[in-house]
Amino acid sequence: MKTAGTLAVGTDKPAYEPWFSNDDPANGKGYESAVTYAVAKKLGFETAEVKWQTVPFNSAFAPGPKKFDFDVNQVSISEDRRKAVDFSSGYYDVRQAVITTAGSKIANAKSVAELADAKLGAQVGTTSYTTAEELIKPKQKMAPYDTNDLAVQALKNKQLDGIVVDLPTGFYMTAAQLDDGKIVGQLPASSGQVEQFGFVLEKGSGLTGCLSQAVDALKTDGTLANLQKEYLTTQGAPELS
Repeated sequence: MKTAGTLAVGTDKPAYEPWFSNDDPANGKGYESAVTYAVAKKLGFETAEVKWQTVPFNSAFAPGPKKFDFDVNQVSISEDRRKAVDFSSGYYDVRQAVITTAGSKIANAKSVAELADAKLGAQVGTTSYTTAEELIKPKQKMAPYDTNDLAVQALKNKQLDGIVVDLPTGFYMTAAQLDDGKIVGQLPASSGQVEQFGFVLEKGSGLTGCLSQAVDALKTDGTLANLQKEYLTTQGAPELS
């Protein structure tokens, strides 16, 4: 622990729906907030002992010492990132999706091939960005954005045809942030591997094993599945061929 008797948890600001609620990680609502408090309880911490701090997405898994005990911010586990940080077991199996607005040139696309001519954007440094480059291979360079909000603004301004993002975030964007948002579909899993979000810890952290045990226990007892049902929508997103 960075400070005895407290659990220091990092996430970015703003903290986005449906992972958090009302940009307040400490309210226990939203999938990642709820999972964090469930994990804290397994580790023997009271709700009041969880202390949140703001950590920008890309610095969470950058090399070097950390001020947090762990970070939770839709960070996908990857071998490349493992060189700089530790990860817990995965607490969510991720699917990447493409969203757009009604009437756009890709609104009715049924296959990945139909997306190649589109101008697509994604948050920089994310697996959404790299998955889009590798799977869709867009003919125009992918547009990088520092935040998902900036990507949504670009889509509203017709500077983009679509955004690549994880599926639950895509549902939130199309329902709450865009007037005529539409989910084009889910991208096929790359090379058949399941992408997972994991908690990020300092490289060699003594907490990594305990945290993984806590996540595994929540998976086994059905807590993760129940929280996914409560906070994350996956219905209504066709698979792109």
